[in-house]
Amino acid sequence: MDDTQNCLSSYCPIEYTLDRIGGKWSIPILRELFSGPQRTHQLQSALPGISTKTLMVRLRDLEDHGLVERQVFAEVPLHVEYSITDKGRQIQPVLAALYQVGQHWLQQEECHCPLNEKVG
Repeated sequence: MDDTQNCLSSYCPIEYTLDRIGGKWSIPILRELFSGPQRTHQLQSALPGISTKTLMVRLRDLEDHGLVERQVFAEVPLHVEYSITDKGRQIQPVLAALYQVGQHWLQQEECHCPLNEKVG
């Protein structure tokens, strides 16, 4: 059996990693946390379109997988900060590589936006 077949027959490390970070908002959340600890409202402001519920579900999921940690400060009102863990930082070079590929591809592709097309 070749290596590719072995990868497909057992749990593939690529699939395992994507299962951990593959949620719609997981990568943007991690991207924001690479710049330092953030409070919930800061993340929500940086990610237009994400609901509070979705943000909390994704943060909990990332925390459950050990990629993000939550620190609660005993203050009134309650102060909670999220930060990237050492395990979460391991994905940073992969995301940087995806960023570079995306930049390259965007320069090669023509944008076919319906708003830019002339009305006949």
